[in-house]
Amino acid sequence: MSEREPWQRNYDEEAAEEEVDEAADRDSPLIAALKCAYHLMQQRIISNPKDMMGVLLFGTEKAKFQNEGDDKHAPVYPHCYLFTDLDIPSAEDVKSLKSLVEDDNDEDNILVPSKDPAAMANVLFCANQIFTTKAANFGSRRLFVLTDNDNPHSADKQAKSAAAVRAKDLYDLGVVIELFPITREERDFDMGKFYDDIMYRDSAAEANMSDVLTSKSGGGLSLLNSLIANINSKQTAKRALFSGVAFEIAPGLTISVKGYNVMNRQKEERSCYIWLDGETPQLVTGETTKVSEDTARTAYKFGGEYVYFTPEEQKSLKDFGPSTIRILGFKPQSSLPFWASVHKSSFIFPSEEHYVGSTRVFTALWKKLLADDKMAIAWAITRSNAKPTLVAIIPSRGRSEEDSGPQSLPAGLWLYPLPFVDDIRNPPDMPDPVQASDALVDKMQIIAENLWLPNRAYNPSKYPNPQLQWHYKILQALALQEEVPETPEDLTVPKYNAIAKRVGGHIRDWQALVDEELSHVRKQGSLKREAGDEEGGKPKKRTKAESKPAGSGLSDAQIKAANDSGGLSKMTVAELKDVLACRDLVERLEEWADRS
Repeated sequence: MSEREPWQRNYDEEAAEEEVDEAADRDSPLIAALKCAYHLMQQRIISNPKDMMGVLLFGTEKAKFQNEGDDKHAPVYPHCYLFTDLDIPSAEDVKSLKSLVEDDNDEDNILVPSKDPAAMANVLFCANQIFTTKAANFGSRRLFVLTDNDNPHSADKQAKSAAAVRAKDLYDLGVVIELFPITREERDFDMGKFYDDIMYRDSAAEANMSDVLTSKSGGGLSLLNSLIANINSKQTAKRALFSGVAFEIAPGLTISVKGYNVMNRQKEERSCYIWLDGETPQLVTGETTKVSEDTARTAYKFGGEYVYFTPEEQKSLKDFGPSTIRILGFKPQSSLPFWASVHKSSFIFPSEEHYVGSTRVFTALWKKLLADDKMAIAWAITRSNAKPTLVAIIPSRGRSEEDSGPQSLPAGLWLYPLPFVDDIRNPPDMPDPVQASDALVDKMQIIAENLWLPNRAYNPSKYPNPQLQWHYKILQALALQEEVPETPEDLTVPKYNAIAKRVGGHIRDWQALVDEELSHVRKQGSLKREAGDEEGGKPKKRTKAESKPAGSGLSDAQIKAANDSGGLSKMTVAELKDVLACRDLVERLEEWADRS
């Protein structure tokens, strides 16, 4: 049996996975939401160990706000059950949540639904009290609401108004409410019935909302995957790369900006070492031993001699001035070559911390660059002790009304690092490429169009780094005393079954056409070589004739005569270089002879 193409393999495995998905897609929305919280708690306890998480259930028959033994006079919110208090998750918290959702271990009847619906005002006020008492000083606080009920107070306008007041209180405290609506097959989730008065959303959030929570059976595995993917995309840490940098647009016109790395590869972070040779994994305890400092100065070899620098002098060598971005001029964007992209760009955003009115000036510059299709060339030192770079400040457009799907990159200004001479290398000599025929191009266009993602939008946050996730899986298994998994889960592996169904026949036709055209090209090449052999045999190897520059070996009298007759101005650069090199060598020999 001949070997199959990569896109033809693993049909049986993918069919089996689809059967498992259909079987697991029978979970209720509540179980799917709890599984989502469990998976997220697993991830955050490893990747972000300082983040606090809590699980609050509403619509339950039982009510609980504090643990037993706490203040007996603490308020009780009807039909609100605080399953996990807001805190840094521990291994016991993860195990108890896993036991609830995966082992069906609900001995305390926590998940028994209440006969009366929970008042959303009580739910939001309970969340307010939790944030106020547990995370009062946190800069980022978010409340994730997962529900399939789009109108919890359809017949009670007073309860609806009270919920809007509690939502406003959370908003005033800086708490962001993120809603994840679960859409059922029989009806859509109508935001206008209740949650438009609760949510404070922008246009970008509204665009992302239609991208997420729809399940073929109203719950289960597909819903769970969409929940985890969407919440992961919202939980990405957004930290400034640099802050409060002076942006000098013109002499006397300065604003302040912040910089961000919008796309950055996430790597494993090691906060400690684990010793695995014992019966149970243990954290390694480090010991520090102090030694006497070397007070000798550091020496650098330069020009055959050693130059000594004190630590203060070494520090001053790296000091190029305060952090600033200074515009030097403007150029058309078309003048930027494609090979100038050697480093990733940074997104800059105005900041009102040091200069009031920075946002208005920044917006005016952005609009002007867009209107004139220009870019700014600037001198940039974005951080203290950073080396200076030349950057092109390029504007990016916002999403137009015709565009569909979420916007992956923000609209604003980007710092595009420009290369110096040392950053550029000449590419090696490559053979002339073979031009594809129109038939090949048309066939490949059909294949590409059938492989587009929905809405032609690629969201990298939905495809986690498999190496990083495998690293977290191992740490999670060690922390929760679970079995170490054998194989990692890789969501970046192509879906071979879907590819074969969509374009399998087109790919086979395209491959046959490529083989046919390649055989034709090889046949033409062999005919040309045979014709060359018949005419004159094998061509002789060309040798470059050695030539001696006309200016080498000229005497002083000859140079003076050439100067008088105007011959020096007619000599080439190579001839002049040769004359100067010869005279320089003679002068050096004479100096050496005088010294010895």
